[in-house]
Amino acid sequence: MSKICPLYSGSTGNSTYIGTKEGSVLVDVGASFKGICQNLNTVNACAQDILAVAITHEHSDHIKGLKTFLNKTGACVIASQKTAQSLIESGSIPPKTKIITIDDKPVQIGGIEISRFATSHDCEGSSGYTFLLPEDKKVAICTDLGIVTDCVRTALSKSDVVLMESNHDIEMLKNGPYPPFLKARILSEHGHISNNVCATELKNLFKNGTKRFILGHLSQHNNTPLLAKSCATAALMDLGAQIDKDYILTVAKPQANGVMVI
Repeated sequence: MSKICPLYSGSTGNSTYIGTKEGSVLVDVGASFKGICQNLNTVNACAQDILAVAITHEHSDHIKGLKTFLNKTGACVIASQKTAQSLIESGSIPPKTKIITIDDKPVQIGGIEISRFATSHDCEGSSGYTFLLPEDKKVAICTDLGIVTDCVRTALSKSDVVLMESNHDIEMLKNGPYPPFLKARILSEHGHISNNVCATELKNLFKNGTKRFILGHLSQHNNTPLLAKSCATAALMDLGAQIDKDYILTVAKPQANGVMVI
């Protein structure tokens, strides 16, 4: 059986493990090599088994452990052309690393078909990914997007599992300690989506057949797991759907999350 596990999720670091019998990949390496290895151990996985790292974008909470991880494992990097170029220029990718640029066409890694879709974030080449696994199960990772475009909706449609950003509660953000420019950035079309926006998208996904959801990339200052989960479950309740009966929903903790078997 295949499995997905957010090793890290939030404003301080992000990394998600997707494993199958044929191969395993990470989405982002936003934590230290030691931390990644420790969390991989909790899901009976090993860093040396990782064939590739798919990078969503170049912000530090997604790549700060990337160079060390690549040096120690020899995994290849998958990224959009613009993200790959940025990582090369910043020295985040060791010179001998194999780089697979992915824009319009999917790539095959260890029996997993990986496809990219563009996301609206404040850096060029920002990406989300879908993974078609050997059991014909589809997993989607979608965080760091200011708006949900039709392109994103098309990419996520018919997924078996979706890890979706539920970054902030709007009132907590507006009344919180962040300076005005940072609040404006988060609320912009190139920032992060709120619990409310996420919940609306979960309704659309549920109607199209998705029954397993992971809420991710929660802000530690502008959200709580309870608020995110309550917003999502209330929206799905509008459709008459009950948690743990009609769908499964979990909220990713900052680190050391459990495994969702697909």
